[in-house]
Amino acid sequence: MSSPRTPLPWPLVALFATGYLAPYLLPTTVGRLDAGLPLTATQAGATGSALLLGSASAGFLLAARVERFGARTLARAGLAFAVLGYGGAALTTTVPAVVAGAVLGGFGSGTVTAVAASGIAAGRNPHRASTAGLLCVSALAGALYLTVPHLGPGHGLPLAAIALTALAMWPVTGRLPARSPAVPAARAERARLPHPRCGLLLAAAMPFWSLAQNALWGVSGRIGLTQAGLTEAAVGVVFAAALGAGLLGVLGAGALGARLGRAVPIGGGTVLIAGCIALSASATTLPAFATGEIAWNALYPVVLSYVIGLAASLDPRGRWAVLVGSASSLGTAAGPLTGSLLSERAGFFGMGLVLAAGLLAIAVPMTAVAVRTGRRRTAAADVPVADIPVVEIPVDTPAVPAERAAYGTAGPRQAAAAPGSR
Repeated sequence: MSSPRTPLPWPLVALFATGYLAPYLLPTTVGRLDAGLPLTATQAGATGSALLLGSASAGFLLAARVERFGARTLARAGLAFAVLGYGGAALTTTVPAVVAGAVLGGFGSGTVTAVAASGIAAGRNPHRASTAGLLCVSALAGALYLTVPHLGPGHGLPLAAIALTALAMWPVTGRLPARSPAVPAARAERARLPHPRCGLLLAAAMPFWSLAQNALWGVSGRIGLTQAGLTEAAVGVVFAAALGAGLLGVLGAGALGARLGRAVPIGGGTVLIAGCIALSASATTLPAFATGEIAWNALYPVVLSYVIGLAASLDPRGRWAVLVGSASSLGTAAGPLTGSLLSERAGFFGMGLVLAAGLLAIAVPMTAVAVRTGRRRTAAADVPVADIPVVEIPVDTPAVPAERAAYGTAGPRQAAAAPGSR
């Protein structure tokens, strides 16, 4: 009989989706900052980059400290920062206050993502849980792309939507552990990261992988409005359809699981994404723009889910997952500004060629890590049980010697037992 599937950790899945919502809404956020505030396109892109940089900094600061502070405490702190930051930025039109609120909200999103990624990586099926998280955020972002254009102008609507989502997640934190009882905090911080070469190579590659994705994502709205000549409502429909295709891609990745390993989805998927970016950046009509965006968004969450699973496999405590995610956030943070600068100097078509070439180059080390990790897992599965070494586990509590009088002799009691014994 087949064993039942492990139930999904829905509190962590919900927090994962909440943390990723801000990057998913980046095009409409940057576009409305540009249209609703006295900012140039480059300045609006820089504000989006500042938001995502705050998210990345939270991940780097908390990568090895989730167990120490407790998942519930950190998740509530992150949600509070997100509500205050995004909510404050939505309610003001003063540019410095908007930027400060965006950075604070980004730090909150990064904190929530760190908690979710750490918990998911420590679970029994991190790929399935992360796939469910991407499924949820794709559905939520798609609904918002269909709704926001009909709610009126102004820069604050996307930011308010992220703040309200964070507020709605507050009751979920009650189902998280206050502290992890498994590993003492002092030992948890001293423990070395396993597989440092693969982890560092993956962490070094992810900023460039994410930068290429989000450089296009940050200016996709402008490509649709200016180069393809679409209205904001039409662009919103394209983005919603693209995120709907992302839902199908995530469902496909969940159904596929580990049948193809991780190297083929990561390497082959990245090559296909490079082609989609070049197509989308060169689009001058609705069919071309929609094809590039939909195909790209269908592939992106698939590859990302396998990358998250790859990072989780490097450390069961989730530290590499958080570090790789934070490194990805660095590239995500630089994406909007990079896209704005490249499009201003080389045009959208030239920007697409540069980003596609960079993705093709970065696919090589990412695939190498996936191949090496896959070989290690296969080799570990082939080790006989008798050959597995015995590991001594140190115990912090010293043993207390027992008193001799606490034990009696084995066997039936003698007839001449002491008075009062039975």
